[in-house]
Amino acid sequence: MPGGVGGQLRVVVAEDSVLLRAGLVGLLERFGHTVLAAVGDAGALVAAVDEHGPDIVVTDVRMPPGFTDEGLRAAVALRARRPDLAVLVLSQYVEQTYATELLDSGRGVGVGYLLKDRIGDVTDFADAVGRVAAGGTVVDPEVVLQLLSLRRDPLRRLTAREREVLALIAEGRSNAAVARALVVSDAAVAKHINNILTKLDLPQAEDDHRRVLAVLAYLRG
Repeated sequence: MPGGVGGQLRVVVAEDSVLLRAGLVGLLERFGHTVLAAVGDAGALVAAVDEHGPDIVVTDVRMPPGFTDEGLRAAVALRARRPDLAVLVLSQYVEQTYATELLDSGRGVGVGYLLKDRIGDVTDFADAVGRVAAGGTVVDPEVVLQLLSLRRDPLRRLTAREREVLALIAEGRSNAAVARALVVSDAAVAKHINNILTKLDLPQAEDDHRRVLAVLAYLRG
């Protein structure tokens, strides 16, 4: 993992809400990370990354001046310049225009997209920060399902259980973790994964991260 001793990370935070920004800073510092800058708009985010060269950026999507997708567009631009820069996006919405581009940037390495109102545990959030900074991919299952809905016909091929498995795969979980979450056998999970990849016309792969990349490749079309 990048950063200092014990996995401590150097972080730039971008969030236009003063209270939420302070909360993120406090939470990150609670877990031993160093917040190099905490800014409230996309321009300041880009400037802070250029100045400090952080290990990871944690950013909101909608920020001044337009409150549309400025933060996400800034993250895409930063990844285009620095594909190794880890980026974790926090949002109340799935911004479809740039979400797939961000998730695909840097071949999907060190990137995450989480919905704010679905983060129920601070430890889970801290774990997501660490996994993204270490080069992992963490995607809220709702994000995957909304992006997949853009291709309605293939999505309709999946059973309800296969959708559940796909959502857990998007979180970067192993077969064993998926099996525990759904209270089924490892063999059943493997069968579901094979069915998903076949129905979505995706290559089979055993590695969790490659499975997420396969989903992203499918979204690229």
